[in-house]
Amino acid sequence: MDMTVFQELETRIPKDGVRTRFAPSPTGYMHIGNLRTALYTWLIAKKNNGTFILRIEDTDQGRLVEDAAEIIYKTLVKCGLTWDEGPDIGGPVGPYVQTERRSLYGQYAELLIEKGHAYRCFCNKDDMQEENAEEESKGISKYDGRCSRLSKEEIEEKLASNVPYVIRQKIPREGNTTFQDAIFGQITVENETLDDNVLIKSDGLPTYNFANVIDDHLMGITHVVRGSEYLSSAPKYNLLYEAFGWDVPIYIHCSPVMRDAQHKMSKRHGDPSYEDLLKQGYLSEAVVNYVALLGWSPGGEQEFFNLDELVAAFDIKGISKSPAIFDREKLNHFNSTYIKALSADDFFNLVKPYLQKYITKPDIQLEAIAPLIQNRLDTMEDILPLVDFFDELQSYSTELYVHKKMKTNEENSKEALETIALKLTTLQTWTHDSIHDVLNELAAEMEVKIGRIMWPLRIAISGKSVTPGGATDLCEILGKEETLKRIQVGIALLTN
Repeated sequence: MDMTVFQELETRIPKDGVRTRFAPSPTGYMHIGNLRTALYTWLIAKKNNGTFILRIEDTDQGRLVEDAAEIIYKTLVKCGLTWDEGPDIGGPVGPYVQTERRSLYGQYAELLIEKGHAYRCFCNKDDMQEENAEEESKGISKYDGRCSRLSKEEIEEKLASNVPYVIRQKIPREGNTTFQDAIFGQITVENETLDDNVLIKSDGLPTYNFANVIDDHLMGITHVVRGSEYLSSAPKYNLLYEAFGWDVPIYIHCSPVMRDAQHKMSKRHGDPSYEDLLKQGYLSEAVVNYVALLGWSPGGEQEFFNLDELVAAFDIKGISKSPAIFDREKLNHFNSTYIKALSADDFFNLVKPYLQKYITKPDIQLEAIAPLIQNRLDTMEDILPLVDFFDELQSYSTELYVHKKMKTNEENSKEALETIALKLTTLQTWTHDSIHDVLNELAAEMEVKIGRIMWPLRIAISGKSVTPGGATDLCEILGKEETLKRIQVGIALLTN
């Protein structure tokens, strides 16, 4: 075997500084656990003035989703997790898409065979089904390594006959393998419990486990962040590193994000992806901030962080071994706080498309509505029930006019509306202040508290007991003609 290929690849590997990678499979939208992995990986790189790499792992061809890679790019950009090397911008250790590196994996697998750490497995599906049946009857659940015991002549005969094969890792049958994880500490596994997992599939493409090891080494990755479900695979990775004589990266295994104490989050069960949350009216900054705290504690009391603050505060030691529970109410709290913190201009730019969708009357000033709803939103989905009456007054029950605290009932509400209509009809200047002054004067004339006037007016013009802004705000936005029209509707309802 020509070793110059491997030697040349070794010379390309960056040797200094922290290098991390986010290596998603383009199989759909970015779920919350994936986003957290990307965030922690990015934070480790930035915390250490290192390099953050994006690598696309597309060797599982059967599960690829069209445009999924583009979704990954857009998601990371929206979250502010820009990469230093990747498929679109290149870098010193590219290509950064696994199928574009496929020739490498076969060469390294052949090198492993030559070193005695891998072998060709010619077992077909029938062989495997028969073996699995035998294993199940004995309580065994791993491949027995029968092809590792084939003679050189048997192997050559099968190759000459073009018998399809995979390449398997040859796990030592005795002893144990120990690895160190930054979160879970030192873990030792008996080698006899490990399976001779497939490295190269029959189509020539590598498995996830093998491609990861090769790429992480050739890209100089120093820290690997992944889910704790891969803890069981770590001994196999270590044996591959040892077989090649390579340094093992620092492992950081994160416990899963759970829907509740018993169930992991799952798209199949309706749990949201990052894209789903944006469609549901969450701000990207709020989602990122919340996701950062799903299994990581910064220490202290601070819980709101922008990306720069996260970089400054982030420490691997703050990552918990315990699973994190996705709490929608907590996310709502974060989102609401981020919405309230927006400047008036930024909030209007954010809310304008929603208002344009829900309010079609051309004479309604959307700019006047925005400040009334900014402090009332958990998500942008909360907008519709707050503003749906601006376009058209919906039918409502006259029971809304009854308010014990305001001392209103259907009878005195009708009286109030009739008097309000007379006063507002003659009002020449239609502004919040002029409307408010007239209504205050009316309350004084009637010798009642202002609530006796404002409550019936609010119900008449909105059909709701809870509105964004007070009655005078709504009157100004609706305009004189529409306000008087709705007051007459209210009087008619109270008359019947």
